[in-house]
Amino acid sequence: MTEGKIRSEILETGNPKIKSARIVVEASPAIIFAILANPKRHKDIDGSATVTANVSGPDALVLGSKFGMKMRLGITYWIRNTVVEYKQDELIAWRHFGRWRWRYELVDLGNGSTQVTETFDGSFAPELAQRWLNFRKAYPWTQLAVAKSLVRLKAVAEREEK
Repeated sequence: MTEGKIRSEILETGNPKIKSARIVVEASPAIIFAILANPKRHKDIDGSATVTANVSGPDALVLGSKFGMKMRLGITYWIRNTVVEYKQDELIAWRHFGRWRWRYELVDLGNGSTQVTETFDGSFAPELAQRWLNFRKAYPWTQLAVAKSLVRLKAVAEREEK
């Protein structure tokens, strides 16, 4: 990595419906998790530039929490998500009615830094949703959005760790 050109590492998953990237963040898992678990912060870290506003939900997500987002991808729309995986300071994932998931895994590296892996998992989506994702060419686009989100998360978390 060159200074000013921070990048996340794109991971090969072996499944074309699963897109992942990883980055090391110089912040504790607790700081990073607090950002991820607060839906009002998602616009701050969104690498897809589709989240326009956080419209509903708690300040801290837990398993089963529901939260809404105002989005823009060609048209403006609202989406409601549900937290489907949760382990404090280690794992959080949510999905919406299309059933694809956004998942964050945090590993404490023990030196004041945390490895963060973000995964977009379209394998849970039903057939009709799969056709839409393929028609929209969502998988290559989402791979880039995941990588950009991690770079944004790193910048936000490292600012807050200081």
